[in-house]
Amino acid sequence: MNGQRIFPGILLIGFGLYFFLQHSAFTWIKPYLGWPALLLITGFAFLAQGLKSDGNHILPGVVLTGFGLHFYVVDFLGWWAHETGVFILIIAVGFFIQHQKTGSGLLNGILFLLLASVILFYETIKQWFSPIGLVWQFWPLILIAAGGYLLFVQKNGGYTRKKT
Repeated sequence: MNGQRIFPGILLIGFGLYFFLQHSAFTWIKPYLGWPALLLITGFAFLAQGLKSDGNHILPGVVLTGFGLHFYVVDFLGWWAHETGVFILIIAVGFFIQHQKTGSGLLNGILFLLLASVILFYETIKQWFSPIGLVWQFWPLILIAAGGYLLFVQKNGGYTRKKT
């Protein structure tokens, strides 16, 4: 029961500070009080809950915190990529951190990391595969086929269980 107080407690404190600072005379902080701040507050609350309890809230915590940080950092760092691959990379990091706590989600993290790498380094990878350029155009179909295999062909995790 004590672990269930972490999320709402941090959320209420965070939103209270957010609204207090919006109505305060601190003008230097007003540019930072946009909707990314709400993502950060909510993500931090999920992270704290997930790290303190069974770990099921780690993934949404990392995703919300990562997205919030991304929307702040992209304006201040010129080298920070503002592409779809960054969001997928944040999700991959969430799965890896969740795997550290719970032991599940490693395959999902690896798949998201591979997808993020392909998206972020698309032009370089395309040059590597230029000799088989026609095949490279159809790489999304490989993703679709792999997903269809996992959903419809490989049932019960790849093993068969006898009914008793």
